[in-house]
Amino acid sequence: MSLDTTAMGREFEPVSLLITRSRLCAFAEATGQHDPVYTDLDAAKQAGHRDLPVPPTFMFGIELEAPNPFAFLAELGVDLRRVLHGEQQFDYRQMAYAGDELTATSRIADMFDKKGGLLDFIVKDTTVTNQDGVTVAVLRGTTVVQNEFGKDGQ
Repeated sequence: MSLDTTAMGREFEPVSLLITRSRLCAFAEATGQHDPVYTDLDAAKQAGHRDLPVPPTFMFGIELEAPNPFAFLAELGVDLRRVLHGEQQFDYRQMAYAGDELTATSRIADMFDKKGGLLDFIVKDTTVTNQDGVTVAVLRGTTVVQNEFGKDGQ
């Protein structure tokens, strides 16, 4: 593995984002959410929501609001041209809505290699809480780094 595994367990500065209706509508449109509860306040309220609900997968983008969301990869010596987003999991715990302030707090949960070191994997766990400190989701994302050479130099 070409990555420094002492980074395992490293925690990152939390990133907070005030969720606005316009941001939710734009995200819903961009991701093909055709259900009006994601774009129409009246439809959302008729469905029993207090405001526009946060669409599925939206919380992945909270950390992208950080000034340099990929700085941790650069600090690990990763060439961003060799990175793939390998996997993303979402465990939703509570609804989140327009008007909420969501905070994403992440840490490197695991690092491992495959294919004799040709591929490195960085697993990052993220807990998303609302303004009341309630966990609304737990995310797990895997970044894959394709190395030019494996452990044996080939």
